[in-house]
This record gives sequence, C-alpha cells and structure tokens, in this order.
Amino acid sequence: MVGIRKILKIYKIDGYIIPKNDEYFNEYVPPSKDRLKYISGFSGSAGFAIIFKNKNYLFVDGRYTTQARYECGKKFKIVNIPNKFPKDVIKSNNKIVIGFDPKLHTEKQLNHLFNIKNVTLKPIYKNLVDMIWLNKPKEIIKPFFSISSKNAGLTSTKKIKKVRDLIIKNKLDYLLVTAPENIAWVLNIRGRDTLHSPVPNAKLLISKNGRINLFANPKKIRNIKNIKVQNYDEKKTDIILNFLSGKKIWLDSLSCSFFYKKLLIKKNEIVEKIDPIYTFKSIKNNTEIKNIKKSHIHDGVALTKFLFWIKKNFKKKKITEISAEKKLESLRRMQPAYKFPSFNTISGSGPNGAIIHYRASLKTNRILKSGELYLVDSGGQYSFGTTDVTRTISLDNKSNYIKEIYTRVLKGHIAVSNFKIKKNSTGSKVDAKARKFLKKIKLDYPHGTGHGVGYFLNVHEGPQSLSKKNHVSLRNGMILSNEPGYYKEGNFGIRIENLVHIKKNRFKELTIAPIEKNLINKKILNIQEIKWINNYHEKVKKNLFKFMNLEEKKDLIEACSPI
Repeated sequence: MVGIRKILKIYKIDGYIIPKNDEYFNEYVPPSKDRLKYISGFSGSAGFAIIFKNKNYLFVDGRYTTQARYECGKKFKIVNIPNKFPKDVIKSNNKIVIGFDPKLHTEKQLNHLFNIKNVTLKPIYKNLVDMIWLNKPKEIIKPFFSISSKNAGLTSTKKIKKVRDLIIKNKLDYLLVTAPENIAWVLNIRGRDTLHSPVPNAKLLISKNGRINLFANPKKIRNIKNIKVQNYDEKKTDIILNFLSGKKIWLDSLSCSFFYKKLLIKKNEIVEKIDPIYTFKSIKNNTEIKNIKKSHIHDGVALTKFLFWIKKNFKKKKITEISAEKKLESLRRMQPAYKFPSFNTISGSGPNGAIIHYRASLKTNRILKSGELYLVDSGGQYSFGTTDVTRTISLDNKSNYIKEIYTRVLKGHIAVSNFKIKKNSTGSKVDAKARKFLKKIKLDYPHGTGHGVGYFLNVHEGPQSLSKKNHVSLRNGMILSNEPGYYKEGNFGIRIENLVHIKKNRFKELTIAPIEKNLINKKILNIQEIKWINNYHEKVKKNLFKFMNLEEKKDLIEACSPI
C-alpha cells in the first residue's frame, strides 16, 4: 500500500481505482492479473478498491461482504454495493483527482460509479499495481482449441452470418467483439486463459462482409483449423485498430474498455450498445441442450456418491472442508469428459456456510461436526456442458428452527421450478416468487435467485438472470440456476441449487442429485410441493441407479423415497 501511495504523488492524483477484472473483463482472472487480491487480500470474484492517501475502500456486493470483512476488513473499509456507491463515501469540498487504468474500465461503468461532484477521473496508461508488483506470477500460455460443429450444433460460418446480418441491419461496418466468451461462441473455439472458464482471451473484428480479424497471442492459435481467420498478434491490436478510419463501428458497452473506445472514436463513428452475441449465446440449440443433459448425469453421479460418502463417514473419521472438497473433485475426475471445476468449490460447514462465496483455506478449515449443516456449492466443466449445483446437508441437525427455514427455502426453489413463463416474463418476477416464503417470516437473502449458465463456457452468463433488477425476457433455450438460500452469520448457511432450462415456457430440471430430506418440515409443504419433491426424486433415482454400486443403490432408494 505504501508503494501505491508514493506513486499517487508522482502522478499528482489523490486516489487510484483497482478493479478485480483484467483487460478482458472475464469473471475469473489469472493469478498474474489479480491485482485486487495482491493489493487487498480479497479473493472474491467481483469488486473494486479505491486507494487514497489516507484511506482504503473495498466495494463488493452482498455475496462478498462477510468474506471481505474476514479477509481484509482491518486494512479496508468494506462498502456494500448497491446499498452504497462511491458517491456515498467520497465527499469533499475540495477537488479530488482519481486515477485509473483505461484498459480495465468501460466508460459506462466509470460514469455510473464516479459521476461525483468535485471528482475528476484521470486515465493513467501504466498500471500502478504492476509497477510495484515485483514477484508477479508468470502468465501461462495455453493454445486455443476447437469444438466440432457436431457438438456445437451450429457451424461458425452460420454463427458469423447471424452476426453479419445484424451488422448490416444496423447499417454499420464492423462489430468489435471484446468479450472472450462471445468470441468462443461465434468461432466455436475455447481456451485455458482463466482457471475455471474455457475462454480464449482475444479480440475479434467482424465486418459487414463477414470477414473476421482475430487479435490474439500467435502461440495460442496454432491448433485452430476449423475457421479461416486473419490473425494478428494481440500486442498489435492498438496499431491495427488505429488504421480504421471513417467507419461505423459497433462496440460492446459491457466489455469494450475506455482505452479502445477512445482509440476508435478519433477517426470513426461509434455505436455503443450490448454485443448481440450475448443473446445469441444465451439461447441454447437442441444439440447443446442434449449434451448438457448428458453432462448433468455424469455430474449427478459424482455428487450423489459424494453425498452418500459424507453421510456415512462424518462421524467415523475426521472430514474437513478441504478434504471433503478434494473427495468431491476426485469423484468428478472419474466421470467421462470432465475437464476441471467451473468455479472454486464452496465447502462450508457450520458458520462458514453463512459466507456466501466461502473458500476453505488452511486458516479457516473446519472439521464437519455432528449437529451442524454442511453446504457444498460446486460445478464442473465437461467437454459438452457446464454444471453448477448446491446441496445443504444435515449432519444430524435436530433444530426445528433450521428445518423451518430450510423448508421455506425449498418452497421458494419449487416455486421457481413451477413458474409459468409468459411472453413478457422476466427474471425479476421469478425472483419475487422465490423470496415469498422467507419474507413471510421477515427473512431474505442478499443475492439473486439465479444466473444464466454457458455451454462449456462461463458458469455465470447473461443477459438473463433471476434477480430483482433483471428485466430480460425469459426465452425457450435459456439455462438458469435456481438457488434461493438463507444465511445466519456466525451460525449456518442454507442454499438449494439446481440448473434448469426453458422448454415450452416451463423450467425443466437439468441437475440430477438428491435433495436433503432430513431438513424438511413436511407440515409446511402443500400437496403440490410434496408431489414436486417426490417426482424430482423419482427422476433422480431413474437416471442414476445404474451408475451406483450395490450399497449406493440402497442409499439412493432411501434418499429418493417419497416423503
């Protein structure tokens, strides 16, 4: 921190913004680009810090406030977005100049967060964190790879044509694709540039003629053979784009940085709005849905075997959060086409379960104890799908209070699953249904009810989500999570999560794994809810039975028996 403050004086600024993201705006960043963690110690996947001469602020949303207090509350004042924004904490009668790296922010984001009286933002073309980060991890170069059109369900040529048609319709010359996940979709390629998402860090220029220019590290391109593409070294992106003149260019308002907008706007007409590929990508085709269902069977086998193992062994042997996480990962690795986790596994027992995006460490690692709850939120990347599932497990918990809350969370989960989607239904309407039963006893949870999910891509994907402020229409082919919960800080956490896809205007279950019955208070369920649970468990048993050994088959029959 001292090093940053010395540099503030050199650049004549009062503060400096450090975001979680790198220049590609992915959810997960490689260790070599995780500047926020280096400065603050905060390991969550979203947030930003502002370093001033005398104070430090860390801004995070409700998923991370508890975690942030534990990890860096002594050095940083933790601010919960959206309850408070920078304008609520940066107040001064004097003029304040705050610096930022123009490649790590969009202009839209900066205007939203820092439209503050007496505050001036100053772009600084050298990253100040990099200037003091002496032992930065080395970037690991891994080649991109193709996925077949047979597995993608649509050739890259046809996908490019869909994009090209929209460029022409909008009377533009180019679309600059700056989100790696969208490049992955349109070119049917994947990469290993982040730990949990198979995205290819690159930029892509698509012309109204269908010509494509890809900007990426040449070492990453050598295995790509399914597309004809003019490739440029990513280090020369600035030079190549600078040659564009007198063109009408579509920039993505979510992922095109302040830097590239200013570069292109000098000589061109800019139209800044959301990249249309986000919507194309969110509607999964029949091949993708078929393959995703297959990945959930494999994932369900691993998770279900893990649930049985926990139940049988937590009293007999010392199982910790970390050893449990490793056991689940070992079971996933035994499944066909499994690649790697789709995010950091959340393995939280007792009070650690109340930390929404908890990550077990040697410092926090707890033993699973009788009488408590154990929350495990995990997922896998398979060569034909992405999974994400949460189960809350009773370790012989007897609390009627906890059972009531768990059952109300489950009622919200079922309400989402049974929601009848109409023409203009949005995620905000579904979110309200999920919270209804907790709100009756004046409880709630500080995160959305669900997020979109990619196809062997990002586990968190837009534009759709089940959240209070999402007004995107829900459409057939979309995949979402359904994950209401409740968290009592210092005591326990509860979350029940399945992935669903939309078919014929109804949510259809993708996740195949038993739901904890020992925490259900049947008295507060209605007939339809009991029927839903029994039907779901019958589906689980039918799909997983043949994959279980003799003892596990008995466990599965019991776990899926009617309530």
